Amino acid sequence: MRCQARIAAVTPPHTSPANAVGHYENFPVASWLCPPALRPAVVAIYGFARTADDIADEGDAAAEQRLAALAELREGLLDVASGRPAPARFGAVLQPLARAIAHHGLPLAPLTDLLSAFSQDVVHSRDGRGYADRAALLDYCRRSANPVGRLLLHLYGISDARALAGSDSICTALQLINFWQDLSVDVPRGRYYLPATDCRDFGLDAARPDTWAAHPAACRLVQAECAWARELMLAGAGLPLRVPGRAGWELRAVVQGGLRILDKIEALGFDTFAHRPRLHAADAPRILWRSLRMEQSGA
Repeated sequence: MRCQARIAAVTPPHTSPANAVGHYENFPVASWLCPPALRPAVVAIYGFARTADDIADEGDAAAEQRLAALAELREGLLDVASGRPAPARFGAVLQPLARAIAHHGLPLAPLTDLLSAFSQDVVHSRDGRGYADRAALLDYCRRSANPVGRLLLHLYGISDARALAGSDSICTALQLINFWQDLSVDVPRGRYYLPATDCRDFGLDAARPDTWAAHPAACRLVQAECAWARELMLAGAGLPLRVPGRAGWELRAVVQGGLRILDKIEALGFDTFAHRPRLHAADAPRILWRSLRMEQSGA
């Protein structure tokens, strides 16, 4: 789940078994648009997610060490949620999260879902395993991406089914966009997110990821995956218009940041096996303008 260019993001402190690394998010984390009263909880949630992601992704630890660390983090989460002390190793991450859980009544299921997804990442990377079809990849996104959106809606006091569905569409789209922009990084690292059925539909050998980049239909496959991600993003694009205040404007920027990355992938001829698109400061005016226009256009 690698991201790059930062837009007004505040990256929370984190710990991991690997060396600390800098992170660059394509989408806002706890920007100035976030309501100040909610900012500590938002930073705590992202700190937890970032830490778990680092355990799964960063450094040179063996898979068994990563899985053990994620299991320890899960036990620590359950401990602090029950009022018990956080383990020293993860205290800097779990103590702020414990305060957010107590103050805002955050549900635990989305947080444990994140850990389930990160553990799955470790196992898939260890075994060189990909995803059979889009349904399997969507199940992964349900646990790896959607929980963050649902937790944020909880903080905003929004819980109706329509809003949750819109949040899930946006979060899944963002996750897919990350996958399709990061093929040049993920495939060499043994992280395979292109569904096997989609690969076969375009003539790629799903069992030979090392051949994907050179296949003549590779860019057309990425184009199809980007169209899928765009469709999901647009399906959820009405949600930011329902969220009041600065939080709604932040969500608009999230949606438009994701769509802008898709534009950049298209400008590369969909060849993200060779090139990795980035958001830059120069993209901010376009994202802002499109965010302003969402009131009229819906996207």
